[in-house]
Amino acid sequence: MSTHALRSKLRVNSFSVSLDGYGAGPNQALEHPLGVGGMALHEWVLPTRMFQQMIGGTEPGTTGVDNEFATRGMAGLGAWILGRNMFSPHRGEWRDDGWKGWWGDEPPYHCPVFVLTHHSRESIEMKGGTTFHFVTEGIHVALQRAREAAQGKDVRLGGGVATVRQYLEAGLIDELHLAFAPVLLGQGENLFAGLDLPKLGYQRTEHVPSPNATHVVLTKCML
Repeated sequence: MSTHALRSKLRVNSFSVSLDGYGAGPNQALEHPLGVGGMALHEWVLPTRMFQQMIGGTEPGTTGVDNEFATRGMAGLGAWILGRNMFSPHRGEWRDDGWKGWWGDEPPYHCPVFVLTHHSRESIEMKGGTTFHFVTEGIHVALQRAREAAQGKDVRLGGGVATVRQYLEAGLIDELHLAFAPVLLGQGENLFAGLDLPKLGYQRTEHVPSPNATHVVLTKCML
């Protein structure tokens, strides 16, 4: 393993969660990429200056706590890891339908992105420096490849919930920023069910409320 890989942190940033622990609503599909009701989890970030700039919005965007956390989440990144749902709504073998992700021709990643999947396919090079690579060998191989590609910068784990849970259970996440939205979903994909985070070595290191979310940072500590 190179020295680049050793220096690189694995981070989760701006991961929105409901008050009852759901990171996505039920019945995820093309029409509901975040599950039914899931969009309400992300209302804190949509008006921020960082997000508006990321999507090329016409509004200047808001500043303050929410924007500060959103901006921190995009800093110092050299690669991303995504679960398949974060790239495509389709399941099973890849379709030859031209689908290249949720973000259009120029995704906001601007670096290598490693997508976890059970079905192999060729890498996809996009505008703006993003290249999607598809990893069938599991979470550890994806992390190794992402750290090598990051060349000393951090790797951001984008989700979804099942992917974050896998990396948490394996104790591989160094820092986890959760944005608790003031909503209840009642059902969907629960981030915390069955996980003993203190036993896994995670401690709260930041807790900052805003009018739209409560930001909590968990850091992996030495056991």
